[in-house]
Amino acid sequence: MPATTLQASPPASSAETIARFERYVIGNYRRFPVCLDHGEGSLVWDAEGNEYLDFFPGWGCNLLGHCPPRVVEAVRDQVGKLIHVPNTWYMGPQGDFAEALATRSFCGQAFFCNSGAEANEAAIKLARLHGNPHGRSKIVTMEGSFHGRTYAALSATAQPKYHAGCEPMLPGFSYIPFDDLDAARHAIDDHTAAVLVEPIQGEGGIRIPRAGYLGALRKLCDERGAILILDEVQTGMGRTGRWFAYQHEGVEPDVLTCAKALAGGVAAGVLLAKPEVAAALKPGMHASTFGGNPIACRAGLAVVETIEAENLLDRACAIGERFRGWFEQLRAKRPDLIQDIRISGVMIGVELAIDASFVVAQSLERRLLVNATHGTVLRLLPALTITDREIDHGCAILAEILESAPV
Repeated sequence: MPATTLQASPPASSAETIARFERYVIGNYRRFPVCLDHGEGSLVWDAEGNEYLDFFPGWGCNLLGHCPPRVVEAVRDQVGKLIHVPNTWYMGPQGDFAEALATRSFCGQAFFCNSGAEANEAAIKLARLHGNPHGRSKIVTMEGSFHGRTYAALSATAQPKYHAGCEPMLPGFSYIPFDDLDAARHAIDDHTAAVLVEPIQGEGGIRIPRAGYLGALRKLCDERGAILILDEVQTGMGRTGRWFAYQHEGVEPDVLTCAKALAGGVAAGVLLAKPEVAAALKPGMHASTFGGNPIACRAGLAVVETIEAENLLDRACAIGERFRGWFEQLRAKRPDLIQDIRISGVMIGVELAIDASFVVAQSLERRLLVNATHGTVLRLLPALTITDREIDHGCAILAEILESAPV
């Protein structure tokens, strides 16, 4: 078979790329008929050069927008030094990134991996390693949660639609309603190793619990000898206007997981655990081949630097309030359509009286990228670097669609 120079192929059109996917890529994703080619900030272009405004960059991973300069430069520099080394060796970037995360959270110790699902798998495993010697193995999670697609994370995800066809799920999980302290009091018992909860349910519809909910869970866990695990895969790294969402409530978890925005779009995940809990994870008990690789860690350090240098935690709150203003105006015009508005920083959910996929399709026709979740929730996760002009342009498009939408 003759040698092939793959780099020499001319750029493909969207149609050519789509045809190649249909032949060679498993169709487990519902994809839009657009081939994205390059991006900058909150703008992205397809293979034909059409420009789109992105209100959902990277499914929440591109918190700083597409190709943030410090991240790009850090990755370019690191690729020329070390691409990958195994975790049987020490490496500067991983230690530096662990320190950066610890000092901006609760001084926990880090285990690095590559995704939110992996981080949650590690958290579940750590909870049982910590609890099993005391007869504790049950994990309590919340209805409407989403913790990942791997088997333990999927079993923790209390949404039957994700379990369908994959049964049996792993045993030892107990599901209770989100933001329901009475249910928590009944569920957390002497066999409970951990409570695993998102401070804000993302895929569950941007559901924000009442003030004091996390603090009450913290108290229940302390009283009953369980550990509190916060899944901040979507809320972490400044999305809500604090480094981590739990910091709004003044409570600390025993374990925290984070991914998505962790390294500015580069694949990365992390588990942070208090040292006394982390001690249960001993050498040989868990690992991740690519976890904490120098490229991802340099990218993560560049994310931290960018957020602090550009004061983006405060900017997150300002962005959220600008979106709130637009959607409150829309609700005043269409109270029959807009049922609720839920916003924390650049985590935005608008509950509609119709299937939100209609808005996604109409927005795409106008070259605005948005998302729908839980059927009726319009979900936006804009970049911290988005401009006011871009917000207003995209919201004007949404206003045009929503003002005329049938109920």
